[in-house]
Amino acid sequence: MEKFFDLNRLNVKAFAKEGRRLDGHKSLAQFARLAELADTPVETILKDSDQPTQVSWAIQCELVPILGGDSQVWMQLQAEVDLQMQCQRCMAPVNLAVKANATFRFVSDEATAEAEDDESEEDLLVLTAEFNVFELIEDELIMSAPIVPMHVACPTLVPMSAVDEAFEEALEARPNPFAALAKLKNKPN
Repeated sequence: MEKFFDLNRLNVKAFAKEGRRLDGHKSLAQFARLAELADTPVETILKDSDQPTQVSWAIQCELVPILGGDSQVWMQLQAEVDLQMQCQRCMAPVNLAVKANATFRFVSDEATAEAEDDESEEDLLVLTAEFNVFELIEDELIMSAPIVPMHVACPTLVPMSAVDEAFEEALEARPNPFAALAKLKNKPN
């Protein structure tokens, strides 16, 4: 009989003892903070039952033996989602594949995590009895999303300067303060 693991309240150590790998899909609408990055409102995501945007994920945990100590719990996480965002160059919608791939080592408490953080290449998390994997997936995808989303090549020509004809005319009509100085300089004594 296969053991059931609830990823909202995962016992990471028990999962690692099993040496298991789980993967799946979950609607973007179930990741509220991540959905806020999308140019499509959550209500539209919920209504779009034909092809709702899916977050794909996979996790694998294992116990890694340590000489002279207890085994350490490690987790490999992979997640991806296609987000429709607003291109910051042309302001048109742009579909971007956001991917996260991270390795975590679990430690016993916050003090240990803080003490070992600077020397460790992997991210450190505190081992708890109930760990919410979906919150971790959401956090990793948010951190992987582009700060300034843009097309590789915008579909429309983007003007690289703003020309305001009224401003240009007003600038030309304004008297030049140095012209008065030039007249004084050329005036005979």
